[in-house]
Amino acid sequence: MKNIFLILLIAVSFSGCEKDDICDANTVTTPRLVVEFYDISNPTTAKNVVSLKVTGDGMTEDLGIYSGVSKIKLPLKVTEDITKYHFVLNSSDTNNDNEDVITINYARQNVFVSRACGYKTIFGLSGTTPITYAEPATPDGAWIQELQIVTPTITSENETHVKIFF
Repeated sequence: MKNIFLILLIAVSFSGCEKDDICDANTVTTPRLVVEFYDISNPTTAKNVVSLKVTGDGMTEDLGIYSGVSKIKLPLKVTEDITKYHFVLNSSDTNNDNEDVITINYARQNVFVSRACGYKTIFGLSGTTPITYAEPATPDGAWIQELQIVTPTITSENETHVKIFF
Protein backbone atom coordinates (compact mmCIF):
# COMPACT_ATOMS: atom_id res chain seq x y z
CA MET A 1 0.00 0.00 0.00
CA LYS A 2 2.84 2.33 0.85
CA ASN A 3 4.45 1.59 -2.55
CA ILE A 4 1.26 2.48 -4.42
CA PHE A 5 0.97 5.74 -2.46
CA LEU A 6 4.62 6.57 -3.20
CA ILE A 7 4.18 5.84 -6.92
CA LEU A 8 1.04 8.01 -7.08
CA LEU A 9 2.83 10.84 -5.26
CA ILE A 10 5.75 10.74 -7.72
CA ALA A 11 3.40 10.56 -10.73
CA VAL A 12 1.36 13.56 -9.53
CA SER A 13 4.48 15.64 -8.81
CA PHE A 14 5.88 15.10 -12.31
CA SER A 15 2.60 15.54 -14.16
CA GLY A 16 2.76 19.33 -13.68
CA CYS A 17 6.17 19.61 -15.30
CA GLU A 18 6.59 20.90 -18.83
CA LYS A 19 9.58 20.88 -21.11
CA ASP A 20 12.02 23.72 -20.65
CA ASP A 21 10.86 26.85 -22.37
CA ILE A 22 13.89 27.90 -24.37
CA CYS A 23 13.57 30.24 -27.32
CA ASP A 24 15.04 28.47 -30.35
CA ALA A 25 17.79 30.52 -32.03
CA ASN A 26 16.02 30.00 -35.37
CA THR A 27 12.80 31.64 -34.13
CA VAL A 28 12.13 34.96 -35.86
CA THR A 29 12.12 37.79 -33.33
CA THR A 30 12.05 41.59 -33.77
CA PRO A 31 13.47 42.29 -37.24
CA ARG A 32 16.07 44.90 -38.03
CA LEU A 33 15.83 47.39 -40.88
CA VAL A 34 17.68 46.05 -43.95
CA VAL A 35 19.39 48.81 -45.94
CA GLU A 36 21.06 48.13 -49.29
CA PHE A 37 23.36 50.54 -51.09
CA TYR A 38 23.34 51.15 -54.86
CA ASP A 39 25.37 53.08 -57.41
CA ILE A 40 23.52 56.29 -58.36
CA SER A 41 25.05 56.23 -61.86
CA ASN A 42 23.94 52.60 -62.40
CA PRO A 43 20.84 52.11 -60.19
CA THR A 44 20.60 48.34 -60.74
CA THR A 45 24.11 47.70 -59.40
CA ALA A 46 24.72 47.23 -55.68
CA LYS A 47 27.61 49.33 -54.38
CA ASN A 48 29.85 48.58 -51.40
CA VAL A 49 30.30 51.23 -48.74
CA VAL A 50 33.73 52.26 -47.52
CA SER A 51 34.22 52.84 -43.82
CA LEU A 52 30.57 53.63 -43.12
CA LYS A 53 29.99 54.38 -39.45
CA VAL A 54 26.40 54.27 -38.23
CA THR A 55 25.41 55.80 -34.90
CA GLY A 56 21.97 56.15 -33.37
CA ASP A 57 20.91 59.69 -32.48
CA GLY A 58 22.08 60.53 -28.96
CA MET A 59 24.29 57.42 -28.72
CA THR A 60 27.99 57.51 -28.01
CA GLU A 61 28.75 53.99 -29.28
CA ASP A 62 28.53 53.11 -32.96
CA LEU A 63 26.01 50.56 -34.18
CA GLY A 64 28.73 49.40 -36.53
CA ILE A 65 31.45 50.33 -38.99
CA TYR A 66 30.92 48.71 -42.37
CA SER A 67 33.39 48.31 -45.24
CA GLY A 68 33.17 46.24 -48.38
CA VAL A 69 29.47 45.42 -47.96
CA SER A 70 26.41 46.62 -49.84
CA LYS A 71 23.81 45.56 -47.27
CA ILE A 72 23.50 46.33 -43.55
CA LYS A 73 20.92 45.61 -40.84
CA LEU A 74 20.02 48.24 -38.25
CA PRO A 75 17.80 47.99 -35.17
CA LEU A 76 14.76 50.23 -34.81
CA LYS A 77 13.59 51.50 -31.43
CA VAL A 78 10.82 49.32 -30.00
CA THR A 79 9.66 51.92 -27.47
CA GLU A 80 9.31 54.88 -29.86
CA ASP A 81 7.85 55.53 -33.32
CA ILE A 82 10.94 57.27 -34.67
CA THR A 83 14.58 56.30 -35.04
CA LYS A 84 17.31 58.64 -36.23
CA TYR A 85 20.70 57.45 -37.55
CA HIS A 86 23.89 59.29 -38.38
CA PHE A 87 25.59 57.72 -41.43
CA VAL A 88 29.23 58.81 -41.76
CA LEU A 89 30.86 57.71 -45.02
CA ASN A 90 34.69 57.47 -45.10
CA SER A 91 34.68 57.68 -41.30
CA SER A 92 38.30 56.54 -41.05
CA ASP A 93 39.47 59.68 -42.92
CA THR A 94 38.57 62.70 -40.75
CA ASN A 95 39.57 65.08 -43.58
CA ASN A 96 37.25 63.38 -46.09
CA ASP A 97 34.39 61.97 -43.99
CA ASN A 98 30.82 62.91 -44.85
CA GLU A 99 27.79 62.66 -42.56
CA ASP A 100 24.11 62.42 -43.47
CA VAL A 101 21.22 61.98 -41.03
CA ILE A 102 18.36 59.57 -41.74
CA THR A 103 15.09 59.75 -39.80
CA ILE A 104 12.63 56.84 -39.92
CA ASN A 105 8.97 57.20 -38.86
CA TYR A 106 6.97 54.04 -38.23
CA ALA A 107 4.10 52.46 -36.35
CA ARG A 108 4.85 49.51 -34.04
CA GLN A 109 2.86 46.36 -33.47
CA ASN A 110 3.75 43.79 -30.82
CA VAL A 111 3.09 40.20 -31.87
CA PHE A 112 3.17 37.19 -29.54
CA VAL A 113 5.78 34.64 -30.64
CA SER A 114 5.72 32.03 -27.84
CA ARG A 115 6.03 31.67 -24.08
CA ALA A 116 9.76 31.14 -24.41
CA CYS A 117 10.42 33.97 -26.86
CA GLY A 118 7.77 36.42 -25.69
CA TYR A 119 6.77 39.19 -28.10
CA LYS A 120 8.40 40.63 -31.19
CA THR A 121 7.77 44.04 -32.68
CA ILE A 122 6.98 44.53 -36.33
CA PHE A 123 7.17 47.95 -37.96
CA GLY A 124 5.16 49.71 -40.63
CA LEU A 125 6.69 52.80 -42.20
CA SER A 126 4.16 55.59 -41.75
CA GLY A 127 3.30 59.06 -42.96
CA THR A 128 3.71 60.71 -46.34
CA THR A 129 7.49 60.75 -45.96
CA PRO A 130 8.34 57.85 -43.64
CA ILE A 131 12.07 58.20 -44.25
CA THR A 132 13.93 61.46 -44.67
CA TYR A 133 17.60 62.21 -45.08
CA ALA A 134 19.37 65.48 -44.47
CA GLU A 135 22.63 67.16 -43.71
CA PRO A 136 23.80 67.32 -40.10
CA ALA A 137 23.91 70.57 -38.13
CA THR A 138 27.27 71.31 -39.77
CA PRO A 139 26.69 70.73 -43.52
CA ASP A 140 29.41 68.89 -45.45
CA GLY A 141 27.62 68.04 -48.72
CA ALA A 142 25.14 65.18 -48.94
CA TRP A 143 26.58 61.84 -50.04
CA ILE A 144 23.17 60.17 -50.15
CA GLN A 145 21.65 61.11 -53.52
CA GLU A 146 18.37 59.21 -53.36
CA LEU A 147 16.47 56.95 -51.01
CA GLN A 148 13.85 54.39 -52.05
CA ILE A 149 11.47 52.39 -49.84
CA VAL A 150 11.25 48.84 -51.16
CA THR A 151 9.25 47.11 -48.41
CA PRO A 152 7.22 49.41 -46.13
CA THR A 153 6.32 46.68 -43.62
CA ILE A 154 9.26 45.32 -41.66
CA THR A 155 8.37 41.80 -40.55
CA SER A 156 11.60 39.92 -41.32
CA GLU A 157 15.23 40.42 -42.29
CA ASN A 158 14.91 38.29 -45.44
CA GLU A 159 14.28 41.24 -47.76
CA THR A 160 15.61 44.72 -48.40
CA HIS A 161 13.46 47.45 -46.87
CA VAL A 162 15.31 50.57 -48.05
CA LYS A 163 17.69 51.30 -50.93
CA ILE A 164 20.20 54.15 -50.64
CA PHE A 165 21.76 55.47 -53.85
CA PHE A 166 25.10 57.28 -53.71
